[in-house]
Amino acid sequence: MTFHKGIAAAFLCLSGLASFYSNTALASDDAYPNRPIKLLVGFAAGGSSDVVARILSPRLAEALKQSVVIENRPGAGGNIASDALVRAASDGYTIMLGTIGSLAVNQHLNKLSYDPLKDMAPLSLAVGFSNVLVVSASSNVRTLDDYVRQAKQPNSALSFGSSGVGGSGHLAGELLKSAAGLNNQHIAYRGGAPAMNDLLGGSLASIFSSPTDALQFIKAGKLRAIATTGSKRLDSLPDVPTIAESGYPGFQANNWYAFTAPVQTPPEFIKRLNNAIVTTLSDATVAAKLRKLGLEPTPSTPDEAARYMREESEKWGALVRKNGIKSE
Repeated sequence: MTFHKGIAAAFLCLSGLASFYSNTALASDDAYPNRPIKLLVGFAAGGSSDVVARILSPRLAEALKQSVVIENRPGAGGNIASDALVRAASDGYTIMLGTIGSLAVNQHLNKLSYDPLKDMAPLSLAVGFSNVLVVSASSNVRTLDDYVRQAKQPNSALSFGSSGVGGSGHLAGELLKSAAGLNNQHIAYRGGAPAMNDLLGGSLASIFSSPTDALQFIKAGKLRAIATTGSKRLDSLPDVPTIAESGYPGFQANNWYAFTAPVQTPPEFIKRLNNAIVTTLSDATVAAKLRKLGLEPTPSTPDEAARYMREESEKWGALVRKNGIKSE
């Protein structure tokens, strides 16, 4: 009898321990996040993706009731930050604001140790926007027809710069080269800022720039906007036509950013992060700040983000192969 009572007591003790640990785990899940979240950005401070991260992070911290700490990991077109993300613990405390290059293009240009479509868990799309083709205000290029005519010349001097191989500006330029049969040369820079400096200094002919980088110089009369790369005109540049309406129907080269996490991040944490991101992007004050820079908030479900990443990867991968684009 005593033996059986001992067994029963031990069983009750183990059951209590199991219940304790189960409740503790549940409490831990319910408490997520209970420490700061790291937000990786693959480009230097002051770049477009960094600007977006700094606009979003305060409201995101409010929604999560926890600090969001931005960590810039510039280099290799966003690959350094991406590598850090996939190597991070899948505990919901490391996320990334990735770009079209790091999430959909770079795998077609480089041999990576990871696959963004397999080794990252999409959380939500973030922003979408058109690039704008800009030249110096002193340039004799005033329309897209001017640009195409000069860029078609053998060994054309009408170069176009970008923030790097595989970036959205580079892709837009390559897409126009294919559509219009251009001969102009691409010049890759280590970020949008040095490319912009050379354009303003007169040593570069044009850039397919993000509106975040270009708007201040367009408004100041230092740059001339020739055309935008999306399916519709930018609200911030309503008088600037799209490439599609300027003789190249169907032309579309959208830039976009999205939030991702390590692939094994628990579903309940992904849901929590998605809710916070959607809340942030839907905030009227945040949206107004983004739109002022020519950026459109694009909150989505994780599944929608995953599908869009796959579609963009297929589209730009095909262009990379067709044009023989190589990593530099």
